[in-house]
Amino acid sequence: MKIKILICDDDALIRESLKIILSMEEDLEIVGEADNGLKALELCKREQIDVALMDVRMPIMNGVEALKEIVKKTEAKVIILSTFDEDEYIKESVKYGASGYILKNNTPESIINAIKMVYSGSNVIEKKVFDKIKFNMMDASLKFDASSFTHRELEIIKEISEGYFNKEIAQRLFISEGTVKNYISNILDKTELDHRTQIAIYYLKGNSY
Repeated sequence: MKIKILICDDDALIRESLKIILSMEEDLEIVGEADNGLKALELCKREQIDVALMDVRMPIMNGVEALKEIVKKTEAKVIILSTFDEDEYIKESVKYGASGYILKNNTPESIINAIKMVYSGSNVIEKKVFDKIKFNMMDASLKFDASSFTHRELEIIKEISEGYFNKEIAQRLFISEGTVKNYISNILDKTELDHRTQIAIYYLKGNSY
């Protein structure tokens, strides 16, 4: 089954370049494109979109506003693909449920890998972007409490904070990928956080164990 992709960018040249790159992958299918966030939202509501690649600065409705509505009203996962790494864009994107935030200067292979990882349930925020926000993303009053977690959960949290994805964590800890996902679900329930990126930020802002 192919991963159905939406490309949203107000630059026609970038849209066309992404279409060419992604169309070369047998398991990816471009099912729509848009030049503003409102069109992207309408397409996600009308079509079965698995992953939307979303620019930030666009007319009519910007990428962050579109992200907020797409996550709320559809099943599509959103990767912010931007030339901008300003803190505010990144923080708003994470806050409103982006599954990824990567910069446009990445290699085609990195963008393709990000799409596949997000589709499989991982969150992808490249290290350069993550480093800019990890110490001011969450409320300073929210402290990491190691006593709330089992030893294995703490291991999982530490692995996430070091940038490892589920498959890599499973290999490093000699457990199944499904078991890793179950632990992450438990951690999210305990912390009342929304996704794994916030787990990493929560850990890094607190005390290591």
